Amino acid sequence: MLESTASRSRPPSSFWLSARDRATTPSEAVASIRSRTNVFIHGAAATPTPLIEAMAARRDLLDVRLYHLHTAGPAPFAEPGREREFLSNSLFVGAPLRPAIASGQADYVPIFLSDVPGLFTGGYVKLDAALLQLSPPDEHGFCSLGTSADAAKAAADHARVVIAEINEQMPRTHGNNVVPFSRIHAFIATNRPLHEHPPEPESTIDARIGEIVAGLVDHGSTLQMGIGGVPDAVLARLHDKRDLGVHTEMFSDRIIDLVESGAVTNRHKVVGHGRIVTSFINGSRRLFDFVDDNPLVMFYPCDWTNDTSIIRQNPKVVAINSAIQIDLTGQVCADSIGHRIYSGIGGQMDFVRGAALSHGGKAIITLPSTAAGGRISRIVGQLTPGAGVVTTRGHVHWIATEYGAVNLHGKSLRERAELLISIAHPDFRAELRRDLAAVRHFPAAA
Repeated sequence: MLESTASRSRPPSSFWLSARDRATTPSEAVASIRSRTNVFIHGAAATPTPLIEAMAARRDLLDVRLYHLHTAGPAPFAEPGREREFLSNSLFVGAPLRPAIASGQADYVPIFLSDVPGLFTGGYVKLDAALLQLSPPDEHGFCSLGTSADAAKAAADHARVVIAEINEQMPRTHGNNVVPFSRIHAFIATNRPLHEHPPEPESTIDARIGEIVAGLVDHGSTLQMGIGGVPDAVLARLHDKRDLGVHTEMFSDRIIDLVESGAVTNRHKVVGHGRIVTSFINGSRRLFDFVDDNPLVMFYPCDWTNDTSIIRQNPKVVAINSAIQIDLTGQVCADSIGHRIYSGIGGQMDFVRGAALSHGGKAIITLPSTAAGGRISRIVGQLTPGAGVVTTRGHVHWIATEYGAVNLHGKSLRERAELLISIAHPDFRAELRRDLAAVRHFPAAA
């Protein structure tokens, strides 16, 4: 067993005590992977690093196609010189894969998060193997997908071979996220800390956007939020709200504070009444301890959490998502900086539409008004060539910067432009008015 000084206090089940002596080494566990096959890799905090390293240590593989959401830790399969052996296909891009995608060594699949499990369940991608990180099995012989159900549940159910890292420190979580031990073809036993993503320090701009967006959240709202400075700043300013609920694709540490303060009760939710619903989490050890064997938190695959018909059933859904750039018609780029892929489509459109259809819901896109130390406006006359439109101008509703929040829904091109210019950085407003006049032939206001 790969050991660490820390482990969870729950005693191992008798099932696990009798089964763990069948654990193999990482190299033995991945020995069944063959050339020209499709392999799924568990992501975020659940990234099975020892199995990835063992797979990448092999030099006998060719044309192995890897499918994954954002991974944490090293990505040795994407290092220069491994192109003939591995082709990574990111379904959502994290920091470890950005250089390889930029160089053309790895690839990116633009897809709604709600559609990812269907790639595997529908046979569009026939998985030969799935590399997963699981909690130890319980007395009934069931492991948990722990911190990430997302697309891993579909991979666990449909891959021909399941190869697992069973980690004593992986939280055992509740929901539709169990994997029968009998499904596992080979496994390693570890006791190591998960990959963490602690909260980031709050900037002045994040704080201001947080104040503005928090003002749009009513009592009894159901929250969806991502990870990062702005969502954290919003959550930090919701402690005076009552009876908030959470139905989201992911959450991080700040939700714990809202639960402990009594602001989150999930009392008014229709779907998952009384409980937090998520597909994965990403945060610190405090967060992992919070979800461990906590029946308040339910993990489901992302084709269910992100299903618009499910999302809209909850009242006052407030979807808080981020953007890289937005043009004066309301087109939102959230996955790329020009042609350079930065993240992915993810669940933004799933929740933008779900919130818009929810009774009393609000779909909010947030972004600082500038980038590059204030030298570049994020609100632009035209998107940068190559920029991907994640949320269309037909779907967009609220946009918030540190200069305010405006609702574009039902507004004309002229009205949208005027509203967006009003929340752009003052240094760029005159230039944006000139751009508007040149493109739309609307008079340039003073």
